Amino acid sequence: MSVLDKAIDKAQASIPLHMQIRGAQLYSKAKRAAFKSAQPPVFIEAPIPDAADVALSDIDMSNPFMYRQGQWQSYFKRLRDEAPVHFQPRSAFGPFWSITRHEDILAVDKNHHLFSAEPYIVIGAPPEGLDVEMFIAMDPPKHDLQRQAVQGVVAPKNLKEMEQLIRVRVQEVLDDLPVDEPFDWVDKVSKELTSRMLATLLDFPYDQRRKLAEMSDLAAGSSGATGGTSDVDEMFAAAIEMSRDFATLWHDKAARTAAGEEPGFDLISLLQSHESTKDLINRPMEFIGNLTLLIIGGNDTTRNSMTGGVLALNKFPDEFAKLRANPGLIPNMVSEIIRWQTPLAYMCRVAKEDTVLNGQFIRKGDRLVMWYSSGNRDERHFERPDELIIDRANARSHVAFGFGVHRCMGNRLAEMQLRILWEELLVRFSDIEVLSEPEIVQSNFVRGYSTMMVQLTKKQSA
Repeated sequence: MSVLDKAIDKAQASIPLHMQIRGAQLYSKAKRAAFKSAQPPVFIEAPIPDAADVALSDIDMSNPFMYRQGQWQSYFKRLRDEAPVHFQPRSAFGPFWSITRHEDILAVDKNHHLFSAEPYIVIGAPPEGLDVEMFIAMDPPKHDLQRQAVQGVVAPKNLKEMEQLIRVRVQEVLDDLPVDEPFDWVDKVSKELTSRMLATLLDFPYDQRRKLAEMSDLAAGSSGATGGTSDVDEMFAAAIEMSRDFATLWHDKAARTAAGEEPGFDLISLLQSHESTKDLINRPMEFIGNLTLLIIGGNDTTRNSMTGGVLALNKFPDEFAKLRANPGLIPNMVSEIIRWQTPLAYMCRVAKEDTVLNGQFIRKGDRLVMWYSSGNRDERHFERPDELIIDRANARSHVAFGFGVHRCMGNRLAEMQLRILWEELLVRFSDIEVLSEPEIVQSNFVRGYSTMMVQLTKKQSA
């Protein structure tokens, strides 16, 4: 390590984290004022033409309105059929290859020796000063050490112990829902349940749990990174608040442990007790980055699948009837919902060397986007892929959680939360009617919902 690097590390360890982020914000603001090129992109929604009317070379799946306008399926089908490894040189996020078939996505995702997750797993770059480090965007061995530090929280033994707590919290939320009157499912169920679970996993103040969902939305909503709507200064403000909250939580836990208290089994305590992350507070970009990752990971998959599952069963009422007749299908249905929804649309990789993928020459340094949302609708792997089929035989072979060393750490926890939700829903309600089309968030990364109005019908006693 150079003298300069040592000086930087020392400064980072001694200056309060929120002050470092505030300094980065002031620098970013000044740079944006001085240079037009430093301004984040502005996306203005316009009608997307039919896939058949666009030249193959012009197809740009990074358009953040593809999902909102319902055009993504036909565009991805055309790419899978005509150009499964497709180059887009002129997107707002720079040039990239689209990988759209299930088989090719697996080939890339499993080969971390050839395809790097660094520096970002999103299609664009985060705002300067908030380009934090997180283990999902690291390659082994650093990735493995930091993941190992926290993966114990979702070990099978701990999941079993968590199950009753999750069930109680699901019951509390469902028992408080209005019946026979409209309400927003996203707000009252999806956001609320995931916020409760995140607060538990992080040992975050329970009465402030909604802040965690807000942090996730802002972090995943940068226009320059995902085509979202988050304002740069709004993101900095959230990062400052987050850094204060979690630094306070970190120091409080460290003081209690030093005083002889047994460490908890929450994510902060696990990070403090692991050799590779015990000083994470002194590495601010990694500290904020990994907490952001854990929050987004614990929020988006579960939350948007909770909403997407209700929507899917309304679109396919015969499957809803099948579920009511046989609740034993819930575990398989959960996998099918996650496949059908695919809450995070993609992950990015960078080629470490020249290579060939499905007949296309990929140069060292080229970016590849593994479109999980396309791989999960690939007719070569899934029969009638656009339909929800709750007893689909190969539902678990979806790619929504990724594969290889970067496979989602919390996949079993997400599945358990969804399973418990549907178990508890079926004993309380005979119907969950979606009253209008949901509002879909602006993003090329998060396949999410901002609102979805529903109405519940209470199940009659036998």
